[in-house]
Amino acid sequence: MFEQLDLDDKLCSAVAQMGYTSPTSIQSLVIPPAMEGKDILASAPTGTGKTAAFLLPVCQFLLDFPRQQPGACRVLILTPTRELAVQVYEQAVQITQYTNLVCGVITGGINYGTDRDTLAQNLDILVATPGRLFEHIEKESFDCREIESLILDEADRMLDMGFSAIVNQIAAEARWRKQSMLFSATLEGAGIARFAKDLLNEPVLLEANPSRKEHAKILQWLHLADDIHHKYALLKHILEHQVTSAVVFVKTRDRLNQLKQMLERDGFTVCWLQGEMPQDKRNAALANFKAGEIKILLATDVAARGIDVENISHVINYDMPRTADIYVHRIGRTGRAGKKGTAISIAEAHDMGIVAKIERYTNQRLKRRVIDELRPKNKEAKPPMKKKKPKGEKKKVKKPKKNKR
Repeated sequence: MFEQLDLDDKLCSAVAQMGYTSPTSIQSLVIPPAMEGKDILASAPTGTGKTAAFLLPVCQFLLDFPRQQPGACRVLILTPTRELAVQVYEQAVQITQYTNLVCGVITGGINYGTDRDTLAQNLDILVATPGRLFEHIEKESFDCREIESLILDEADRMLDMGFSAIVNQIAAEARWRKQSMLFSATLEGAGIARFAKDLLNEPVLLEANPSRKEHAKILQWLHLADDIHHKYALLKHILEHQVTSAVVFVKTRDRLNQLKQMLERDGFTVCWLQGEMPQDKRNAALANFKAGEIKILLATDVAARGIDVENISHVINYDMPRTADIYVHRIGRTGRAGKKGTAISIAEAHDMGIVAKIERYTNQRLKRRVIDELRPKNKEAKPPMKKKKPKGEKKKVKKPKKNKR
């Protein structure tokens, strides 16, 4: 129970209102040391309650040590994407609903007048994307000196997006802080280790091992496609007969526009997310999808993280991702908070290389599925076998050359 974590009754009432009955594994691990003021370096699979794991202890700190006078932001949460920033902000508002704590959000794509209104408030918690926040720091319209807690969410994604230098500069501006927390889907790699070394002070290392109840229950399978026409026919059949709500991933904006036109021509209603899209349109697309008004969301990998929509029944890889870790982030949009989900990949012959890499990375084979009326004509290409030497054939040993004097 959340009460056993020494959380204020107002926070416990809020999480009960949000439908949480008991802490998840990452929350049980993070909240006690975070409430002691220790720096945290933590990893947890997506959809296991990570956001509340850092929001609850900082909210408790703000309640335990209330402001004595008006001032600047006290808790800064940095996220790599606009969508994730908005979602963290919305959860912060829910968690603080029975308190007087003030939350705000700043992201790129919103006009600066809105930012000014946000920053003019007596902010307790600010959620922001690094690029836009750093603009305000340079313009001296945001003051880092009163930040007491700095939280980096999805730090691995920040590194992937090239934010490490800006984040380090923001952290340097907030050097009087008392606590830092870094959360990442994985703690592997030299990049995260350097990030943690630069930003954290003797952190507590926490890696959640979610219970079966929390763990994503994602069925994964693969349809083999003979060509692009067969691939589209498979997608149409899946969308018509299997899906209640789906995120369909494609690799480029051009491919997204092409697929959107084809689906709309065939009577499907879709919304979409892609890079360099005006923020109001991105917000509208997500709102329509979250509300269930539109069942199909087309997305490039800009949406592979940070979209937290309940009850997504399917993730469909219409185009296979470039790397195996992107595959894992994509399919994490379904099967969230212990619910069941399905991830379907549609692969042509040229995709089988990345399929093999995904199977090695996830340590499981993607089950092959067939739709009777759309059976592939071509057989799956098998990876080339290493040639074995005939038995009894001795390995030739090169004799060392004699030195001529």
